[in-house]
Amino acid sequence: MVDLDDAIVARLESHGERFEILLDPAAIDEMKKGKEVNLVEYLAVEDVFKDAHKGTRPEKAKITEVFGSDDITTIAKHIVEKGEVQMTAEQRKELLESKRKQIITYIAANAINPQTKLPHPPLRIELALEEGKFHVDPMRSFDKQIEDAMKILRPLLPIRFEKVRLAVKLHGEDYGRCYDDLIKYGMVEKEEWTADGAWIGVMEVPAGLTLELQEKLKTKTKGTASVKMLNA
Repeated sequence: MVDLDDAIVARLESHGERFEILLDPAAIDEMKKGKEVNLVEYLAVEDVFKDAHKGTRPEKAKITEVFGSDDITTIAKHIVEKGEVQMTAEQRKELLESKRKQIITYIAANAINPQTKLPHPPLRIELALEEGKFHVDPMRSFDKQIEDAMKILRPLLPIRFEKVRLAVKLHGEDYGRCYDDLIKYGMVEKEEWTADGAWIGVMEVPAGLTLELQEKLKTKTKGTASVKMLNA
């Protein structure tokens, strides 16, 4: 648990009242990495304040009115998502940049151009988001920000999320060195070993990662891996 002197304040003003919690700055670092954070684990004090520095507390009735609960987990999540977190300018800049990169990487990996069936390069997505004046919200959930980004991208680029099914065939001796890539890039729906010792699997993979997976397998098997796209 963080010392009180090192904690930062997260604040929400609502219904004419102010509500504050004291938070470990490490929570911001974890959020910057895109991790789901259990905020209660990062509270300096498991309580909600009217003024955290003075130690004054709001009325319990007012807490229930605003948050619909007196559960500190619910309250902390609401304050961080809807309120303001006291961050340094550098912390905020780093958090925004990290989230922006995560959003671009995710879209590049999971979306394709439906006209060409190929993924958009990350730089193309980045430039389109800049053109559409997309702004990252450090406290908004990752899924919601992906939705926001796609709403901006669709009028600017032919783009959609899509998964494809692949048939992969590997020599038996290559399976072990390729296993980590198989489970990293997609989900193996079914698999079997042939009489000659080869491994055959059917996988579901985000469309944007198909070429990358193919290159990985070709490199690790010195070109012997077979990767074919299946019809839906």
